[in-house]
Amino acid sequence: MSEIAPLGETPSQTVGPFLSLGLTWPNGYLVVPDGAPGAILISGVLTDGAGEPVPDGVIETWQADADGRFDHPDDPRGASGSGFVGFGRCSTDAAGRFRIVTIKPGAIGDGQAPHIDVTVLARGLLDRVVTRIYFPDESAANATDPLLSELAPERAATLLAQPAGAGELTFDIRLQGAGETVFLSI
Repeated sequence: MSEIAPLGETPSQTVGPFLSLGLTWPNGYLVVPDGAPGAILISGVLTDGAGEPVPDGVIETWQADADGRFDHPDDPRGASGSGFVGFGRCSTDAAGRFRIVTIKPGAIGDGQAPHIDVTVLARGLLDRVVTRIYFPDESAANATDPLLSELAPERAATLLAQPAGAGELTFDIRLQGAGETVFLSI
């Protein structure tokens, strides 16, 4: 009887760069149609620890509707019935840029300021990372938000979108290094 040699460790795998092959969704960046009442454009650049653009990442967003409700049975207040899906997905381009067309969510009623949840998938990551986008015109709500109020001001600033014109905001995501975006442990 021959002896079976032990197998080596399974190599670790990252979540990219195959993302553009399996996770593309050509109109996924449109959470609401372009030009919809209250539509805003949130755009930014995904960069790595050296500050280089990540050209093969995916940004996913999930949010409440303008009334701070989810059309989902797990919403503790019951599904809103609004039909608002609140989910978006955008691949980064060769320069690491992404964009999402959405509406500003309302506060969800538990002390959290209006925000958008963000998942980042990219090469070199062994798992997704999660962050949030907060709005610059919500200074009172942001000041008492449980997450933002626990962070040093320079760290909290990495979660605030910046005005970029009428109906436009920018939100850059830095995966590591100086100015690294705050990521949540979930």
